[in-house]
Amino acid sequence: MMWDPLWLLFAIPGLILGIYAQIKLSSAYGKYTRVGVESGLSGAEAARKILDHAGLTDVPVEEVGGRLTDHYDPSKRALFLSADNYNGRSIAAVGVAAHETGHALQQQAAYGPMTFRMAIVPVTQFASQAYSLIFMASLFMLWTRHTAMFSHLIWIAVAAFAVVTLFQVVTLPVEYDASRRAREQLSRLGIIQGHETEAVRQVLGAAALTYVAGMVSAVLNLLYLLSIARNRNS
Repeated sequence: MMWDPLWLLFAIPGLILGIYAQIKLSSAYGKYTRVGVESGLSGAEAARKILDHAGLTDVPVEEVGGRLTDHYDPSKRALFLSADNYNGRSIAAVGVAAHETGHALQQQAAYGPMTFRMAIVPVTQFASQAYSLIFMASLFMLWTRHTAMFSHLIWIAVAAFAVVTLFQVVTLPVEYDASRRAREQLSRLGIIQGHETEAVRQVLGAAALTYVAGMVSAVLNLLYLLSIARNRNS
């Protein structure tokens, strides 16, 4: 099944977009990591300033290992920045840090898409783990000519992956809104100057493109699963 030409038809567009997104991100982030921000603030200091201005003084900003491992954990109400962005005093560092504070601001404002995404995290984690096992089991049933069992399992696999796809779809407005909030706060608090706004937009836009690629890939994979389920049951 993995060499099914139809699978390639659905997989290649997402793969190409994913590679393009990674190239864009590496290029934009690499470029503006080397450009210092005029305010002289580090990513951690910028994040702290935004959070404190919003009254989120109890949200810690912590350093974590790895590259571009930056994230906001809504369950812990804590912001984690990779070493380069925590300590860096570049346009890229403050841009990424501000983006993560955007998620904290979303949680504070009870932003609908983020609230929904948080609610479906447990079921998404279960579905993503169960999907592969169920899909492989359905292929085994097809190979052993247990077509009735295959029909049941493949539709369960479709349902499980639909949950994963829904999570990817909901992630898009969450990420774009966080970037919008980041740019607003960076300008409003004087962390970046007017001529630095475009550089921040490029960094955050490239990062957002990786989420677009993830969503497109998920949607195409879901369509492929649906085509298998329908064709084998027709």
